[in-house]
Formats: sequence, C-alpha cells, structure tokens
Amino acid sequence: MDNEQKRPHIPEPYWRENLNIPTFNKLSIDKEADIVIVGGGITGITTAYLLTKEGFKVTLLEADVLLNGTTGHTTAKVTAQHGVIYDELINHIGREKARLYYEANDEAMQFIRNTAAELQIDCDLTVEDSYIYAINDDNLRRVTKEYEAYERLGIPNDYVDTIPLDIDIKGAVIMTKQSQFHPLKYLSKLVDEIIKGGGEIYEQTTAIDIETTTKPTVVTRDGHRVTGKYIVSCSHFPFYDGKGFYFARMHAERSYILGVKPKKPFPGGMYYSADSPTRSLRYTPVNGEKLVLVSGDGHKTGQGMSTYKHYKALEEFSEQVLGVEEIPYKWSAQDLYTLDKVPYIGSITSNQPNIFVATGYRKWGMTNGTAAGRLICDLIMERENFYKDLFDPSRFYADPSIKTFIMQNADVAKHLIKGKLDIAHKRVSDISKDEGAVVAVNGQRAGAYKDQDGVIHCVDTTCTHMGCEVEWNSGDRTWDCPCHGSRFSIEGDVIEGPAKKPLKKINLD
Repeated sequence: MDNEQKRPHIPEPYWRENLNIPTFNKLSIDKEADIVIVGGGITGITTAYLLTKEGFKVTLLEADVLLNGTTGHTTAKVTAQHGVIYDELINHIGREKARLYYEANDEAMQFIRNTAAELQIDCDLTVEDSYIYAINDDNLRRVTKEYEAYERLGIPNDYVDTIPLDIDIKGAVIMTKQSQFHPLKYLSKLVDEIIKGGGEIYEQTTAIDIETTTKPTVVTRDGHRVTGKYIVSCSHFPFYDGKGFYFARMHAERSYILGVKPKKPFPGGMYYSADSPTRSLRYTPVNGEKLVLVSGDGHKTGQGMSTYKHYKALEEFSEQVLGVEEIPYKWSAQDLYTLDKVPYIGSITSNQPNIFVATGYRKWGMTNGTAAGRLICDLIMERENFYKDLFDPSRFYADPSIKTFIMQNADVAKHLIKGKLDIAHKRVSDISKDEGAVVAVNGQRAGAYKDQDGVIHCVDTTCTHMGCEVEWNSGDRTWDCPCHGSRFSIEGDVIEGPAKKPLKKINLD
C-alpha cells in the first residue's frame, strides 16, 4: 500500500477528534459589554480569560466555531524558538528589542505551563528541547549565526553536530527546555473559566465593521451591534482596518501538516530545518503511541505549485526519515507575516486607543498569541508592559520595512495584472469528479468544482477584497487569493479574510 492510500482524503486536523468542545448560540440581539473580543482562537480566548479574571464583562464573537481556525490547525509548539529569527532581529531592530521578543515569548510559554498547572489541565504538555538544523553549508552558516545570536541575547542553548533522527545534518542549535501541548484541551478549559467568570460567547457570528461615532460598536453580518468600552480584534486577519492599511503591511502564507504513525521510534524533541523547503517535526501522544506531526512546505497563499504536491513532498520526507505505517491525518494552516516579522499587537492606530488588534504571528501563534492576550490585558488595565513598544502596530523600521513593503505590493500588482490577463482554456465539461479549475463560462473567467456526486459548484473568480483573481487550491478544495490571502469555499463563502463578502455564484442553467 503506497502513501496515497494511507492518507485521508479530506484534510482534518487531529486536535478536534474525540474532544468535547463547548458550543454556543449565534448572536440574535444587540448587546453591550465592557470589552468586545472578535476571534475565538488562542489570542481571543486568552484575552477573554484574563479580562474576566479582572472583573470585566466580556463578550466574545466567533465567525465560525471556537478553535477551528488557525489555532485549530497549528502544530502547537510552545516555544520561543521561531525559526532562524534572532540574528535577523538583532540586525534589523537591535539587540535590546530582539531580547524583548525572546522574553515575551518565553514568558508566554511559562504562562501556559503555570496556567495548565493551576487549573489542572490535562493537555499533554511536555518539556522538550527544540532544534534548528542545517543540511547544507549555506544554511549551516545561518544556524551558526543563530547560535551566536542566542549567546549574545543570553538564551539558554546548546550546539550539536548530530540529531537523533535519520537526517544527515551539518549542525544544529538547540533552545533548551521548550514545550509542546494539545492546544484545544488547554483552551477548552479556559473557555469554561470565561463562562464561570460571567463572560458571554457567540459562535456563527461574523463581525464585519466597527462604528466609532460614540462608543465603539462591532457590527455583525446579520446587522446586530455589540457595544463596548474596548474592542479587541483577534480574528487572524483584522476584520476592521481602521485606516491601518494592514492588507498592505502583511502577507499570508500556507503550510501543510501530516499526522504520521511512524515505523521507526520517535526520540522526542522538536525539530525545524533551516533549509528550504522547511521541515518541522514533533510528536503528540495518541492512545499510548506517538503520532508525529510533520509539517512545512510553506508558500504564499494562492501562489506556487499544486497544493496537492506539498502533501506529497511531506509524505516522501516522512517515509525517508520515519518510515510510514499510516497517515491518519493531514491538514493545512495559514498565517500572516508583518513587514519586520514581529507581530502587530496594540492599538489598531495611534488615534484609536480603545480598539486593539493582534495579528501577524508568522506561524508561531501559541506563544505570540498568549503574549498578545497578556499585553492587551495590561493595556486595558493601564499597567506597565515592557513589550508595548516592541509590538506597537504603528511602529516602522526603515530596514527592512521599506524593502519588504515594496516587494510585497509589487507582488500584489503582478498577480492582479496576471489574473486579469489569464485566459481560461478549460470548459466546465472538461472537469472530472473532485476536480476544481479555472474555466471559461460565456467567455468569462470562472471557477468550477465538480463534487463526488457530479454536482458543479461555479463561482466568479474575482476576489471581493480588491479584485484579484483567485486560484484553485487542490489540497484543501478552496479558492485562494494570491494577493492578500483571502480564501473561499467551493460555494464562494469566505473562509479567511481580509475579504468580507462571498464570491458571486454563477448559474450554469
């Protein structure tokens, strides 16, 4: 049996399986609260948990269901080792701020450990060393510089020439005593604590705007309003821009994860390659065995080769390193990158101090999202927080921000023009079952997907955010925008922003 037969047909993350996650009603009336939080992932839940403990009346709104977005699709490494980043941070934002970035994420890791112990949460939390390894000489130089950055910043570390995996490496830097856990087991308990503290949670409630005439008010897609003294946007991509131009200051990337039952024993530890395409490994306990999460192959959303091939590349790597007994889970994730690779956490703009945003975690949301909740809580409580300036969304560093800004927006312009000039050669009748493609309908570009029953789902491929043309994502069966990362279902419904409106459906009759 080859690996294609071993893996699941539909992408579904492991974390939600056999877990009793609380469910909540859709908002049906107007509400008022002290604090309105939008987004039911690790940032929104951590923020709501902390603020209810402080005695605030908190209302949390989630567009889908809790813990089914980026947080529900994470690899859940709880670590301050965020790839090869510290040498770069020292060069771009300085040694002091690079050290603050480490401390904010290290303290977030300690917060998760302490909270799990305090609330007696059985969330499979373990302490593991975290490795960044290089398999060629060019990336060995990067790893060596990263080790030197750890030394300069006082980060506990080690340096080795081998790792306990079947990978021939040139060298690796270790950030010692990091963690991993089951994110949904941990956060489900925090949800219980929010409800106990008087907080209110509403699912299937999509926030689309903020009115700022008097008190800030969240407006939902159904026309309901939730007014608060403070509003916190934790919705992955900010649902409200507030003239902060976040769509022009971030880009979206996707990555892929396999849950592998290995033939070879997995030694423990967490691993991340400095080489490209990246490879990441960690395990999670399942029924007394180790399920190894193999991830990587990141790329800009809506760009690159067929997404199906990314899963295939991870399968080949897994077979080589671990031996594959079975692949019971596969899924993908998306996250946002800021201009300087440091998240935006704080007031959404300098003249809107009671509207907060937290975004741009660069695929390291477990600690960054926790740090965001702690920082926003301190800002609302008017307490001193050493990390306020580091994460300030209004900051600007000429190097690397100007260069990155120009490159990102040139890339957007390229894909906008390319999409408009792209001629669709396929017709709807050319599509096989479980296939999606850009097709010509009445001479116009359209997107069609034929499901397993032979039913055609056809949409206009023009993204409702800024008019770029979406592309078919074969790995996840979605329509993805290559400009700003919006994603849509086969029916055209918004899965991820910044788009707020669905793609227009096309009637083929």
